[in-house]
Amino acid sequence: MNQVLKRRFRDQIMVMFGREPKKPEQITERAQQVHKLKRVTNKADLNAAKEHMRAHQEHSTKWRNRRWATLIIANLLFVISYYFDVQMLEGALTASRFVGFHLIDLNSALQVMLAHKHIINNLLIGTGTVLVLWVLLGGRTFCSWVCPYHLLAEWAEKLHLYLVKKKLVTDQTIDRRLRSVFWLVFAVLAIATGYTVFEAISPTGILSRALIYGPGVALLWVLALLVFEVFFSKRAWCRYACPIGLTYGVVGILSPVRIKYKLDGCFHEGDCRKVCLVPHVLDTVIKGRAVDVEVPIGPDCTRCGLCVDTCPTGSLTFEVKGLSKLL
Repeated sequence: MNQVLKRRFRDQIMVMFGREPKKPEQITERAQQVHKLKRVTNKADLNAAKEHMRAHQEHSTKWRNRRWATLIIANLLFVISYYFDVQMLEGALTASRFVGFHLIDLNSALQVMLAHKHIINNLLIGTGTVLVLWVLLGGRTFCSWVCPYHLLAEWAEKLHLYLVKKKLVTDQTIDRRLRSVFWLVFAVLAIATGYTVFEAISPTGILSRALIYGPGVALLWVLALLVFEVFFSKRAWCRYACPIGLTYGVVGILSPVRIKYKLDGCFHEGDCRKVCLVPHVLDTVIKGRAVDVEVPIGPDCTRCGLCVDTCPTGSLTFEVKGLSKLL
């Protein structure tokens, strides 16, 4: 069983770097028994059970509300500290000081060190606490719980889906391996030019600075990205381009905070994949894909909680590895 789960874990890492999910080659014996039972279950009874669960499900937005509140408060702290000069949280998301203690975004620090072509001790000190924080919480938690562009892109996605429903636009998918290519391109550019090219176009940094210090012409770039996502490809920047997401995904590979999938109660109705911001991480919920009766979702998961809110059977839950599930 351990070998099967280890192989699954390796596959999840490769999916994070852009490989498409595929049906597992090995499945534990206990998972095979559950899959077999599901195959022989009367379809009419199963469909009736699905409709019963959906009819009695209270639509929850608990985790979404918590996440939006956390994201807004985190960014407002910068604004309040600057405007009222309380010197509690100075700077922006890319680099800041919290009550005098330096905090530096991991991807920004990496870009700076590549541009300067040597390890900068002050940056290492500033990134240490940030690194520990996101290792514990799960790296891509930063994306959905802190990044201001993520929230705008999430709202833009709702508009995009409305236009798709009205058949005014179609959703275009892009090869996810492009994100890894962009990560390498920006790293090479930093080394070759001695300049942090990515920081100049990062919508995360642009929005963070605009909120604190006021809007600038760089917001036109952010607007262009949102227009592209509304009319062409939903969440294109986050899914296919942003190196921050890949950096934090790698950081969170061994995170104890995760979403766990339980095979037994799942009806495979697919509601979770419809709302997921990164649906490729939920390939394990597809009928016949789970390698065990309990499978942690991979490191590219943003821990946004939308699937947990949506699942009618509670088959997806937040948990801390080795501890009980989160409320």
